[in-house]
Amino acid sequence: MTTFWSTWICVLTIGSLIGLTWLLIGTRKGETKGSVDQTMGHSFDGIEEYDNPLPQWWFMLFAGTLVFAVGYLILYPGLGNWKGILPGYQDGWTQTKEWEREMAKADAKFGPIFAKFAAMPIEEVAKDPQALKMGGRLFASNCSVCHGSDAKGAYGFPNLTGKVWRWGGEPETIKTTIMGGRHAMMPAWGEVIGEQGVSDVASFVLTGLGGRKLPEDAKADPVAGQKIFAANCVACHGPEGKGTPAMGAPNLTHPEALIYGSSFAQLQQTIRYGRQGQMPAQAQLQGNDKVHLLAAYVYSLSHSAPAERLQAESTTE
Repeated sequence: MTTFWSTWICVLTIGSLIGLTWLLIGTRKGETKGSVDQTMGHSFDGIEEYDNPLPQWWFMLFAGTLVFAVGYLILYPGLGNWKGILPGYQDGWTQTKEWEREMAKADAKFGPIFAKFAAMPIEEVAKDPQALKMGGRLFASNCSVCHGSDAKGAYGFPNLTGKVWRWGGEPETIKTTIMGGRHAMMPAWGEVIGEQGVSDVASFVLTGLGGRKLPEDAKADPVAGQKIFAANCVACHGPEGKGTPAMGAPNLTHPEALIYGSSFAQLQQTIRYGRQGQMPAQAQLQGNDKVHLLAAYVYSLSHSAPAERLQAESTTE
């Protein structure tokens, strides 16, 4: 901030405080002592205002506010380029610096614990009660908004407690997913194969790959759908429809893998308009050590009994 604008802000702020103080004291001096029957000489709707002084508590509250304002402006930034005299903050106090200071204290306290677990294989970390409790808290703070507090997912978000993994469920793959995020895209096929083609492919996925029954009123041909699937869909989902983890293409033979729904109508919607999903990267937000704990916790959700997880999460540090 330039000297001119710094001076301008100081003059306005200090001038306002001085003016308010003068106004408060000046009007107090001219007040009538005690309650009187004299009115101010005007009325509204039959109501007249008496010429009585301000209540003592109101005056003291106003005066206290002015004192607080002066103290605040001395301790904290608020007068142009003035940084405040609050100790322990380089270049003055700010909310950002306060947050950085708190984070530095937390890193100094918990950093060695995170580092200890980061040096262990994810499979071993997933068996440690303290690590699972820490990972569970990280999950609740950062992941539950999408995957749910029970990690069982929701519409458009995968269930992390099952055995079906779109990008792979190996420990290091899970960590890679959390660190770098994922961006999956199912292209829209409605304009390519037509509305009848959409129905036919959906019927093939439902019956031929999923082993389920087609709705009685469905006007679709699974055989024709299989031919369209073979010509357009095998590049991502494979000839057997079991997906390609490297591309994020789901296993169409397992309904749980279809996070946007596996009914005939939902399958048509997905094929017709396509889908786009993104898992945000956590590398910069959490760092390697915390992501390592998160990966271990997520891995444990599908590789340990519910009773074991509950016991680990309830164990005190």
